[in-house]
Amino acid sequence: MKSLKLLLVLFLVVLPFAAGAGQTEKKAKTIDELVEMYDSSGCKDCHAEIYTQWEKSHHARPLMGVKGGLMLTPLATKGATAFSPDDPQRATIKNFPCFKCHLPQALISAEDSVAVELAQALVAQDATKVAKLRITCTVCHNARAIIHKRELGEPEKGVLYSSKKDIDAHPDKTFTKVKKSAIMKNAIFCGQCHGLGPNLEFDQPFQCANLYGSYLHSYIPAGGTHTCQECHMKKGDHVIAPNFNDDKQTSELLAQAISLDVQTLGYEWLRKAKDYTPKVVVNTKITTTAGHRIPDG
Repeated sequence: MKSLKLLLVLFLVVLPFAAGAGQTEKKAKTIDELVEMYDSSGCKDCHAEIYTQWEKSHHARPLMGVKGGLMLTPLATKGATAFSPDDPQRATIKNFPCFKCHLPQALISAEDSVAVELAQALVAQDATKVAKLRITCTVCHNARAIIHKRELGEPEKGVLYSSKKDIDAHPDKTFTKVKKSAIMKNAIFCGQCHGLGPNLEFDQPFQCANLYGSYLHSYIPAGGTHTCQECHMKKGDHVIAPNFNDDKQTSELLAQAISLDVQTLGYEWLRKAKDYTPKVVVNTKITTTAGHRIPDG
């Protein structure tokens, strides 16, 4: 009985701390507030080349799709999906399951009013407003930099995480330190968003990106050794190719990864006397050296 009482006391003492551990600071009420929270424009001062590369990447336009398309529009349109609200004014963060990967900071730092504003912008096809929402340097190098949170804790406030060494005096007003990440160079870092397949944690499960699942279940068992970063971020390139808005670059990358061998045999089939029917046999063989299935996301 004494042991039980002691456990109960410890539970009540620890509970308030545990409840507060996952809480964040004041949440954004508007898109502009959320943008400001994760603004990384200051990174450009010291990392101009990387910042310019990032601006060309899909991470800089995660809600815009390819060629400027507003890909989340169905989620704001009544009846278009199982998640769509009846009225944009009633939209919530939960109406946008794509935030899990396309805008993860919204799950951490945004109130439902941000979802309402986004839904209204999508219905109005306000590309300028939607384009403000980006996966910035801060998202990858802080908010998503730690996976094993039970062991390592949440990403520290004021700390950026890097694939390189620790820096005790980082010249930035907000992020004053840099710590080496345990996962930044590993495929699992990318796997957080470029996922394993079905998203079964939602009330209405849905199928989405399988890249990381394909990488783990096909490429690695077949003897593959490269990481996502080694193929898509050569020399630290933050465009993280392909940029699907760049047709030439995309075609070149696909040509490097996929080979197509086509063999044909033409002949005439003598079905009956003097009745020749032209025929052709086409054999195709597609070989890929990519670390995952193509296409995927």
